[in-house]
Amino acid sequence: MIAVNRAAPMLPLLALGVTVSFAPALAAQSDDATRALVSWISLDAPTGHERSATDVVLRATDGWTRDARGNLALTKGSGAPRRVVACAIDRPGFAVTQITADGFLRVHRVGGGGHPLFDQMHEGQHVHILTGRGPVPGVFAIANNHFAFQHRGDTAVVTADDLWLDVGASSAAEVRALGIALMDPVARRVPAWPYADGVAGNAAGQRAGCAAVAAAARGTVSDGETTFLITTESVFNWNGLGAALARLGRVDELTVVGRGASARGTRWLRRGGPSAGIDGSIYRVAGLDSLRLLAPAVRHAGSLVETISEPEAGWLLESVMRAAGASAGSPGASPWIALGAAPSSPSARTADPHAATAALLKRLSDLPGVSGDEWQVREAVRAALPPWAQAAATVDDAGNLIVAAGPERDTLVVIAHLDEVGFDVASIDRDGTVSLRIRGGMSPSAWEGQAALLHLPRGGDGTGRTLRGVFVPRDSARVRRPARMLATFGLDSAALIAAGVRVGSTVSAYKDATRLAGARFAARALDDRAGSTALIQALHALTPAQLTRRVLFVWSTAEEVGLLGAAALAERIGRNVARVHSIDTFVSSATPLESPHFAHLPLGAGPVLRAIESTSMVPPTVRAELEAVARTAGIPLQIGLTQGGTDGTAFTYWGAANVPLSWPGRYSHSPVEVLDLRDLERLGQLIAVLVRR
Repeated sequence: MIAVNRAAPMLPLLALGVTVSFAPALAAQSDDATRALVSWISLDAPTGHERSATDVVLRATDGWTRDARGNLALTKGSGAPRRVVACAIDRPGFAVTQITADGFLRVHRVGGGGHPLFDQMHEGQHVHILTGRGPVPGVFAIANNHFAFQHRGDTAVVTADDLWLDVGASSAAEVRALGIALMDPVARRVPAWPYADGVAGNAAGQRAGCAAVAAAARGTVSDGETTFLITTESVFNWNGLGAALARLGRVDELTVVGRGASARGTRWLRRGGPSAGIDGSIYRVAGLDSLRLLAPAVRHAGSLVETISEPEAGWLLESVMRAAGASAGSPGASPWIALGAAPSSPSARTADPHAATAALLKRLSDLPGVSGDEWQVREAVRAALPPWAQAAATVDDAGNLIVAAGPERDTLVVIAHLDEVGFDVASIDRDGTVSLRIRGGMSPSAWEGQAALLHLPRGGDGTGRTLRGVFVPRDSARVRRPARMLATFGLDSAALIAAGVRVGSTVSAYKDATRLAGARFAARALDDRAGSTALIQALHALTPAQLTRRVLFVWSTAEEVGLLGAAALAERIGRNVARVHSIDTFVSSATPLESPHFAHLPLGAGPVLRAIESTSMVPPTVRAELEAVARTAGIPLQIGLTQGGTDGTAFTYWGAANVPLSWPGRYSHSPVEVLDLRDLERLGQLIAVLVRR
């Protein structure tokens, strides 16, 4: 659904915008170091809950032991000097602090420091709660973009106190039934992100340090003794390191691999001097006056897209080897250790009646389709049609996919749209930094500091090609919304142009549509992949022989940037259309961030007739007719007023009545739009009933 927001015009330039892959699995990396870095950065290890990560490390390595505080240790060699080389496996995150009566969660930050936008980079993103029974998916809420006018005063940078966590529950009892308890850790759910500049992820430099410590521990220590440590609780001034050192006694040398920084550093810290977050008790426990701190150079330090390059990881490994007095193991063999995946315990769904709908919706939602570049979605929709509709399908000059059936009279148009909000390339700097333009209405803060994908021209083999990158985060911020959006893909301008990047190339972000609790579903681009899904399901329930009038089933293009595909179709056939049903989201205020006094329709209570929207309204007689049809068919129908406009508006200027049909949805035009699959399935049934009348 297009956002109609005259009070808050969109910025012409954005600063972050590429998408990530459309599936969570990472492509195999040819380089051993990159594979290892991806596996270490991907580990979930919230402070106090590092065991899930250290279990993975223990399975992939030999000789390590774990102490009562969760630290991993391995000692090689003997005699003097006694050295310790240590890293930390944990990283900042959140913990559940409240479960509200209506099923939302509140959180608190665990571990300070890091990037000034760290909390904001979680708003409107997929996360998981690491419970005693396994990970439970959820999303952090974000204000509906279509209600931007109501949020015009929300300019402050988001903090943890502003975050609301939605797991798809409707009550505190449903939350607890998922196994969620107070103090459970919450972490961003996104894979480590390799691209041309290196590997991006939360605390990438620090995790590269642990990968280097584990790799160095495979070597030989022939002079003295070295203890390698992978420690816990570093966000609390390296408590885990202190506990491990206390068991070792006095040592001669201590080297700590710290967080990544904007510039590479090897420096000595002295007792009583600058701490770099390391408590002074560490010196007393180890019996030292100084320690060596190694800090790798990273880009976007402290953000969710902190990036370490492979050469920098190589420097880190060499530095750790020297500090450990270690020499390489098998000549010619890579020292890097690629870890296996952590075991997951997803909630079992027995006899799930919504599995087929969820699978189709995920298949469509995970595809990229920024306005003007919808071809992958169009082909997926065509492939999902019943055979008779596939045979009848055509594509017009505007790129709209159309299935026409029934006798030539009283034409009815049922229309959903293929495109989604995103970005395109406005300009390319010499160093490869890409300036972005917004395509459609959105809150750019939800893309800042996230993984990005740049979509190249369709290949000769008919497949989509992408470049991975990141949306560049600001180094500091006083306001929530970035003034510009930038992205980088690790290539300079010449390499980008050689790859096929041009002004106008589209950019989107990583997507992985997810089932939440019960029948709830979260994804980017549910507006309008959900409408497309409902229209496909209606076609599977129909045959052309059942139709007594001309019906055009349409999947339109460029709706989010001005209803362009629908307008082109309306200009061609509008005079002959009696009615149009635009199938698009109803932006509901049933979220913890909206006022309940407007557009407050619950999820799960049935599809919606959008009686009034920003650009049209349904005549009362037609509304009564629709209510009667739904009642006779046994389909619950909600009636509502919301903001925004739909494709049907383009036909009203040609005399057709616009009767928009919807489902209630949360967090519009964000990476975490949420709906209830029951509403979507009933919407498909209602469309079929209306078309057969």
